[in-house]
Amino acid sequence: MKKFGTFGGVFTPTLLTILGVIMYLRLGWVVGNAGLLGAWLIIILAFVITLTTALSMSSITTNTRIGAGGAYAIISQALGLEVGGSLGIPRYISQGLAVTMYIFGFREGWLTIFPQHPAFLVDLIVFVLLYAIAYKSADLAIKTQYIIMGIIGLSLVSIAFAAGFGSMQYTSAEAARFGTYAGVDAEGSEKFWLVFAVFFPAATGIMAGANMSGELEDPRKSIPSGTLWAIAVSFVVYMVLAYWIARSASESELINNYNIMIERSFFPPLVIAGVLGATFSSALASIIGSSRILYAMGQHRVLPQGEWLEFQDEAGQPRNAMIVTGILIFATMLLRDLNAVAPLVTMFFLITYAMLNIVVIIEQRLGLISFRPQFTVHPLIPYVGLIGSLFTMFIINPTISLVSWALMIFVYGVLSRRKLETKFEDVRSGLFTSFAEWAAKRTSENAHPQERSWKPNLLVPVTDGATVQGAFSIIKDLAYPKGGAVLMGIGQGIGKRKDLAEKLHLLSRAFRKDDVHSSVAMMQTEAFANGVNLGNQALMASYFRPNIVFLNLLETPTTIADYLPVITEAERLELGAVIYAPHPRAMLGQQQTINVWIRPQGPKWKVAEAHQTQDLALLLAYKLKLNWNNAHVRIITVIEDADAKKSAAKFLKEVIELARLPIDETLVIVGDFTEQLNNTPPADINLFGVTPGRTMQQYQEVATAVDTSCLFVLDSGHENIFA
Repeated sequence: MKKFGTFGGVFTPTLLTILGVIMYLRLGWVVGNAGLLGAWLIIILAFVITLTTALSMSSITTNTRIGAGGAYAIISQALGLEVGGSLGIPRYISQGLAVTMYIFGFREGWLTIFPQHPAFLVDLIVFVLLYAIAYKSADLAIKTQYIIMGIIGLSLVSIAFAAGFGSMQYTSAEAARFGTYAGVDAEGSEKFWLVFAVFFPAATGIMAGANMSGELEDPRKSIPSGTLWAIAVSFVVYMVLAYWIARSASESELINNYNIMIERSFFPPLVIAGVLGATFSSALASIIGSSRILYAMGQHRVLPQGEWLEFQDEAGQPRNAMIVTGILIFATMLLRDLNAVAPLVTMFFLITYAMLNIVVIIEQRLGLISFRPQFTVHPLIPYVGLIGSLFTMFIINPTISLVSWALMIFVYGVLSRRKLETKFEDVRSGLFTSFAEWAAKRTSENAHPQERSWKPNLLVPVTDGATVQGAFSIIKDLAYPKGGAVLMGIGQGIGKRKDLAEKLHLLSRAFRKDDVHSSVAMMQTEAFANGVNLGNQALMASYFRPNIVFLNLLETPTTIADYLPVITEAERLELGAVIYAPHPRAMLGQQQTINVWIRPQGPKWKVAEAHQTQDLALLLAYKLKLNWNNAHVRIITVIEDADAKKSAAKFLKEVIELARLPIDETLVIVGDFTEQLNNTPPADINLFGVTPGRTMQQYQEVATAVDTSCLFVLDSGHENIFA
């Protein structure tokens, strides 16, 4: 596969795309309306936007290895495949539309010379010629562009000869004026921006060289150098041409005659050839660039049939991507009139510019040590490029601007649902970490307890991965959707720890697949309680620490014997604790009914602000209700004094109202608690409070008595059902 250097791979296609048909057929109209000074201001503003974006792009490309796809690859590697694809797909389509518009532009120029030729036949011949050159090889396309650049160069020489032989009949003082905008149907400052909107597409095209990123010898060097040189040369050409035409024609001629530059040149046929060459080269660069974008999206499986799209022949040409691109272009040619969708082409160029600048802003703001570009830019530059791109979008067409962004957001949503596997690391992890650190620091500075933002984050200490599998469903239902589960492996011996770690990592991935954030920590210790307690003590200093210790009675008797010291230490550290006692046969049953047992609050039965009503048990019951398809929740309290039944019922009702809990039923039972366990109302799970002094055997006996799975819950003091 042949690789290209800076001149052929970047400078030439970029320069030829910028020196397009607008330079020949609309620059005179811009000068006629805005005057020379106004036209110069328009040119400067347009090139400031493209220059700042090019500088941002240069910064990115000198910091990382860019694969095929140009801007798509840059944005994907920075912000992920979903963002890259949401821009790449509509931009690929708009690039195909651009080829068709360039073909139509070529046809219009051709028909001025040969008006008798059939329009569609001209389009078809140009399309076949373009496609044949691009399909043959990128090398042939680059060589063709050399010829076109020579033709455009000769057309500029013809203009230079015209200037030397007296075409500039007006003095510099007469030419240097602001225009009257006689050819613009608008009022006030809108006239200037309408003229700017007509000219701005001439300044786009800086992506033409970047699109060849996968076929450059050294993209890190060639893209910045070739793009910036192309911008510099084209800027000088536009500024000089504006001065020449301002001195070579009257305001009326400039406004009413789009061919004024051709007519005022020394040898008009050369300028006509330049017009045809400009449209042809722009179309050729767009065919090559768009097929490379499609090829890159195929590589990353952003699109269906990715393996087919990424096929390359022996010469390294993306043949299948070229076939799809050819079909797209031919289909758009059949539309015959692209005026309605033409603004989309410019919009997606501008969205691309905006996203490139956003990438640099993010990289600079994160301050990651990995961002070490060889080409550094001032922090203000990407902001200027971003604001300029967004401003220009809404100046050109506010409605289509919103449609373009909406289309991109829609595609992003579709791609996000596909859960694409990124083959490279992007900066999103750094971005999310930065936000998390900022939020954590702000939270730690807040003196108030975070009761309103509480969510269950479970620490699950295990010695055997099978016990987590047995409790997988209950752990997921307690944590989903905003909580998490840290699987802490307690193992002895290298072999056992390694096997346990592998199992826990598999389970952690399963939790994440079900949208429960999960991670794994391994502790090397001979004593279970010692390992868990040391882990909890260490985690107390972290920003995002677990707040509930989940103890599983599926563990071995030796491990279960160590649970009481773990609960005692959790209470000291102000952590919640949950003991899970699964039913040996029914497990979680039909997941339709939940019993929550509340301790008697007599004799006053007065609702306290919080932390005296088994807040954690009620909150966990609420989580289970939501994740069990709106299960039936029943609150039960057992009292010995029958006279307190009315007060107890009123208390439960007040708790429900103040806590805004969707509790379906309350039940006050008169009698002995232990005796009532055998007559428990039917449920799939029962939640009890942790009772001081009770042994693990006694908890298991309670679970056996109620004949269901049970959760024994200890509050940390940081939960509040009334928050």
